[in-house]
Amino acid sequence: MDDIRESKRKLRNDIVRTVSSLSENDKSNKIKQIENRLFTFANFREANIALLYISRYDKFDIKDIVKKSIASNKISVLPAFDDDKKEMTLMKIDNIDTGLIAGPNGFLEPDPGQCKTVPHESIDIAIIPGLAFDEKGGRIGVGEGYYDRLLPKLPITTRKVVLAFEEQIVPLVPMESHDKYVDIIITDQRIIYKI
Repeated sequence: MDDIRESKRKLRNDIVRTVSSLSENDKSNKIKQIENRLFTFANFREANIALLYISRYDKFDIKDIVKKSIASNKISVLPAFDDDKKEMTLMKIDNIDTGLIAGPNGFLEPDPGQCKTVPHESIDIAIIPGLAFDEKGGRIGVGEGYYDRLLPKLPITTRKVVLAFEEQIVPLVPMESHDKYVDIIITDQRIIYKI
């Protein structure tokens, strides 16, 4: 168990270093390629309700993807975090510029005064953040476990999708029994279906 945790810690550090070494121009170009793949991806196009996220820690900013999702009349949902319970409340966002506030840790999340709660079972597609991924759907997040607790609450029909730079794909992600897999990874170079 300690060996796996140490492997995860090392992998997190390696990926953060690798992604941080990319130029802002490279990151921007890669995100545009990922965005294009996502918005032509059948599962995303056909989804009525999409769970997205606002980056808390990682270097992968998808605010433009959230804005484009809202503009395309897709019901766009973002998580609000309860750091005491280590859980999320899913909330519909209509305007990313006015519908977000600083949460308890200073990270942006939906304003409960403007955004309505959305039940887990209504999510058609979930875009899940993380740091490192493998072709079997293995995923390492930042280590807080929010998404590992969320994924089992989503319907089995909900597609669990990751957006990642190709540099975040590794041969094998060390997984523990509580870690959850994703179904699909969309990178700047390809779409990977869990094998």
